[in-house]
Amino acid sequence: MKYSPVQNFVGGQFVPSDTRRFLNVVSPLDGEQLSKVPVSSAADLSFAVAAAKNAFPAWSKTPIKERVQVFFRYKFLLEQNLRELAELVHQENGKTMSEAVAEIEKCIELTEFACSLPQLITGEVLEVSKGVECRTEHVPLGVVASIVPFNFPSMVPNWTIPNAIALGNCMILKPSEKVPISAGRIAELLKEAGLPDGVFNIVHGDVEIVEAICDHPDIEAVSFVGSTKIAKIVYQRATHNYKRCLALGGAKNHLMVMPDAIPSMTAQNVAASMSGCAGQRCMAASAMVAVGETDHIIQKIVEEAKKMVPGENLGAVINKESKERIEKYITEAEQQGAKVLLDGRGAKVNGKEEGTYVGPTVIDYVKPEMAIAKEEVFGPVISIMRTKTVDEALAIENANPYGNAAAVFTQNGGVARYIMEKASAGMIGVNVGVPVPREPFSFGGWNESKFGVGDITGKSSIEFWTKLKKTTVKWNPEAGVNWMS
Repeated sequence: MKYSPVQNFVGGQFVPSDTRRFLNVVSPLDGEQLSKVPVSSAADLSFAVAAAKNAFPAWSKTPIKERVQVFFRYKFLLEQNLRELAELVHQENGKTMSEAVAEIEKCIELTEFACSLPQLITGEVLEVSKGVECRTEHVPLGVVASIVPFNFPSMVPNWTIPNAIALGNCMILKPSEKVPISAGRIAELLKEAGLPDGVFNIVHGDVEIVEAICDHPDIEAVSFVGSTKIAKIVYQRATHNYKRCLALGGAKNHLMVMPDAIPSMTAQNVAASMSGCAGQRCMAASAMVAVGETDHIIQKIVEEAKKMVPGENLGAVINKESKERIEKYITEAEQQGAKVLLDGRGAKVNGKEEGTYVGPTVIDYVKPEMAIAKEEVFGPVISIMRTKTVDEALAIENANPYGNAAAVFTQNGGVARYIMEKASAGMIGVNVGVPVPREPFSFGGWNESKFGVGDITGKSSIEFWTKLKKTTVKWNPEAGVNWMS
């Protein structure tokens, strides 16, 4: 193994799990075993929750301007260790180094936002009657948990860690068992930045730990990022146990391309959106709706996609099961009458024959009823459906159950505005293939892409990670009493 076995992180130190079950951590790049990760038990979780609960009183009473000093230092450490952190992401997830570097740069931006929280939660004070004041303040919840996926080993944990902890909570992180190594390095950097022991903890495992998090009576809130199927289960189970829950699910993002779109810009954006991170992101463009005469743009999209070379500027998919599932979608669509313009099946990289790669794939004449048009493929594949009108394109977009993102490529402001208003998605792009908001704007979709209230990042996350305390104060008995006091 390239790295020592992964351990849980509890009370400021790495500790072994009490389990005898371990899973291999394998690099999608070349099939090398990187490490092994414990399948922890509910007892391991309780141990971590106890540490977090013990740390909460002192941490929550620390003024927020002092709490964020930890994250000023953490931001510096992320910058200082950027290449090392990116290398970990590259190895365990399989994305390219440039994509891994971009992921850590996003972690830095997320942390930078957390440092601004003292200016965003100042509360309000108002004299509501003579001598009577009402005030509000944001109060931390207690012990919270964050369950994160494999596709962004550092970024998605940092969607929640800086904000939740800076706001005064103590956290349990449950990383994906497929990419557990980056989380341990995050823990080390937080400790180096001065975060008190017990405020941040990691428990590795599989479904048993997810269920235990949803059930544990001392965990107040749960965030989850993953597939819609599991997001629904987590949301139902956590809220059934009277916890706050924000569960982000899958997506089927549609790019609507108009005949007047600038061909070169559109092709570059579409190709990058469908193939970035090997298509393994919930903001990837996996469906394109070509409106009217757009053959000239589709041709350029194929030309741009051909520039994506597995093992060079196109990363691997996470494992063999994913590769087989993605290629099955392509084969089924072809058998049902779709035309494969660029075929990424059977991709191999010399010297990395055990790597799990899928080449860029462009499929035309896909019908909306095909599985590849309706389901989240999570690979570097784009399915092109053709319509005659904008309304037909919107009907396809709005018929899908998800609602993360939608985008339109056009030079017509009226058409852009029409789609911005009509598309049923939480994040809209105009001539932007991956319309992810930058901080302080929040990340979050609609429909079956999100379960719960609020968003997971940005200013919207404050409401999720805190509760509002309202205080009414009166010190002047001479003012008398009326209905307001």
